[in-house]
Amino acid sequence: MRWFFSFLCAALLGLSSALSSSGSRLLVVLEDVAEKGSYGGFFGDLEARGFHLAFETPKSPSLALLKFGELAYDHLLLLPTKAKGLGPALTATQLLEFMKKEGNILLALSGDHGTPTAVQSLLLELDIHLPSDRNSLVVDHFNYDGESAKDKHDVVLVPFPKVVRTDVKDYFGGEGVIAVPRAVGQTLGNESPLLAPILRAPSTAYSYNPKDESEIVEDPFAVGAQLNLVSAMQAHNSARLTILGSAEMLQDAWFEAKASLNGKAITTANRDFVAKVSGWTFKELGVLKIGKFVHYLDEGVSKKVNTSSAIPENNPSIYRIKNDVTFQVPISEYVSTHWTPYTPPSGDNIQLEFSMLSPFHRLNLSPLSQTANATLFGTTFKTPDQHGIFNFRVDYKRPFLTNIDEKRQVTVRHFAHDEWPRSWQISGAWVWIAGIWVTVGAWVGFIALWLYSAPTEKVGGKKTQ
Repeated sequence: MRWFFSFLCAALLGLSSALSSSGSRLLVVLEDVAEKGSYGGFFGDLEARGFHLAFETPKSPSLALLKFGELAYDHLLLLPTKAKGLGPALTATQLLEFMKKEGNILLALSGDHGTPTAVQSLLLELDIHLPSDRNSLVVDHFNYDGESAKDKHDVVLVPFPKVVRTDVKDYFGGEGVIAVPRAVGQTLGNESPLLAPILRAPSTAYSYNPKDESEIVEDPFAVGAQLNLVSAMQAHNSARLTILGSAEMLQDAWFEAKASLNGKAITTANRDFVAKVSGWTFKELGVLKIGKFVHYLDEGVSKKVNTSSAIPENNPSIYRIKNDVTFQVPISEYVSTHWTPYTPPSGDNIQLEFSMLSPFHRLNLSPLSQTANATLFGTTFKTPDQHGIFNFRVDYKRPFLTNIDEKRQVTVRHFAHDEWPRSWQISGAWVWIAGIWVTVGAWVGFIALWLYSAPTEKVGGKKTQ
């Protein structure tokens, strides 16, 4: 039995070493298992980060993303194949079901192999569009590798992406140049807030079919910044899908390759960029966790209402209208290996909604304090002059961050009969109270005067005073 417990402890330690916040089981699907050698550096980095890799071919009979309705793997890395079909285990429906169960997908495309129909159907379902021509590549006659793409200009060199918006977390920034060989460009639908570009093509790039003998491209699929070389989609349940336009970006040959840009020798920074993209996709970055909601009656008001209790009750189920209420919640962010206090980017705010059918209050939450792994946010507000069933709700959805949408229900009641302020406590009523007492005093004076007035006497049949 001793060896069994040793084995169990070792297994638990191995599981806990995974850096992903959502699990360490990673399925790699590639056309031939022998191709693993081309991606040795990338697979080695994933294993060093705690992932347990399983390799399968698309038509393998043992391949299954779900078992008994649950995830068989936490993450999926889908490398390109020459076949148009991926088999019954990798249909668009199966891939969508995998994401509905909060599985994450890193999808790599290739202009040399073409895109399988299941992948095309999946991307169309998500409003991500690829060129209709299977052989289209992104080319750039100004930003290309002068060593490997001297004639075809199909190895595009792009600097690390820069986040323009200050209210968005930057997980993909860095230094250096990224080589994107023979990439399939993507365009994103304008209506979906779930889609976001990670790496855009240079302004001089366009999509082109190298088998087209025409020297002039009259109607390209997309040009310039319309083309995305790397795109991301995060579902409502925070499942993540990343599309790499070029699977060769993951290969050892381009991880730290020597390239030439406009005659200047450079070293590609693909390894750093791919580590950040895969880290985000597999939820090592940009993962938020919300702690327990704490709300209570403001201490000053609670002392006035109930002087027998100096300490307010946490999370009461019922409040009164016009109460001063304090709300607090801790929020953590997972960064690579551990939970850290979350700090919103500049210009961004986490908000509390106190709502019934619609929000009565929408308030910014201010950071109050920090612990080793969380930031405590809070605010104080007055309950509205409206009774009913209300919700404390924190709805926080931002690009490249997992979604937060939590709410807790409370009741807001009217004043009880003994909670209304007495009339003499209301200064505006003093005039009316004075009028009442003046009227009472005048009536009492009149009665006294009438009672104590002498009656008239009759003298000789005449009334005399």
